Amino acid sequence: MRPAVFFDRDGTLNEDVGYLDRLDRLQVYPYATDALRVLACAGYALVVITNQAGVALGIIEEPTVERIHAHIAERFRAAGVRLDGLYYCPHHPAAKVERYRLDCDCRKPKPGMVQRAAQDLQLDLARSFVVGDRWLDVGVACAVGATGLLVRSGYGATEEAHRPEGVHAAAVVDHAMAAASWILRHGRGGAA
Repeated sequence: MRPAVFFDRDGTLNEDVGYLDRLDRLQVYPYATDALRVLACAGYALVVITNQAGVALGIIEEPTVERIHAHIAERFRAAGVRLDGLYYCPHHPAAKVERYRLDCDCRKPKPGMVQRAAQDLQLDLARSFVVGDRWLDVGVACAVGATGLLVRSGYGATEEAHRPEGVHAAAVVDHAMAAASWILRHGRGGAA
């Protein structure tokens, strides 16, 4: 089993524009591709995990999320980086769309997306990392025994000052590339 780096999407790999409902609003951070590439070269699986409450709130439809994810995966693939998985949670306990009104186990900070990816991809969570711009991303890492890193991109600079009790990041860094550098210095790599 190999370790993974689980990346939040909005605010971590791409600009957070609120509810990303159109491809023309997608702005991937310029350093994201290089961050993913160096981690893949080190043997880490690359997985994106993202809450998409816009589906539950009736703002975005699931096919739109899936088209955006296919575009993101293709964009990285064209740059020589293959994502091992893209997982999203369309649920919200206060959803306007009834079929998505659910207090599920996949909505971050709950660990369902990471656990499903670990099972699907045969991943070693104890040697894995979760990188995101919100404490709920770091909370996922805490829930599965992985190492969490908070990035200051997106909402991270604001979140940094408001750490919830019981949630600890191994590091707070500026962006995904800085997170990749930290992981390469402190992780054990993906090679068995």
